[in-house]
Formats: sequence, structure tokens, C-alpha cells
Amino acid sequence: MAKRNFQKEYKSYHGKPAQIKRRAQRNAARAKMVKAGKVRKGDKRDVDHKNGRTADNSASNLRAVSRSKNRGYRRTATNKNLGLKR
Repeated sequence: MAKRNFQKEYKSYHGKPAQIKRRAQRNAARAKMVKAGKVRKGDKRDVDHKNGRTADNSASNLRAVSRSKNRGYRRTATNKNLGLKR
């Protein structure tokens, strides 16, 4: 298997202004949950946006879930993480 070219990946995807903005929104959500005492560094939990939109960092839209739960559902146009019971 070929090695990943991280520089190319950053130039073509991660370095784009839209992705930088979305990453900042996710980081802000995590910081908000840390401040609220819901998560902490190294606890192996993710901050989940209930409605699937990273721009909505309201307290009612954020929850702390295990990594496996947050990363284990499909993110499709029809699913959008709505109505899933966890």
C-alpha cells in the first residue's frame, strides 16, 4: 500500500477555508463541553451534534457519546443523524 501524502491531502482538502471553518466549529463544540464538565481530555468520548450540523453548537444540540456510537452510524443525505436512538 502506498504511503499517504499528507501535504497533498492538506492542500487539496484540509487546508480549504470551508474545512478550516468546520474544524473550528467542531473544536469549539468540544471546548464548550469541556468547560461544562461533560467531557475531558483522554476520556475516549466524542462530542456529537444531534442534528448533524457542526455549525449548531447550542447546548441542546450537543451530547457526549462514546467513540464507537458517534462513528458507527452512516452519515447520508437521508439519515443526517436524526431520530437515532442511542
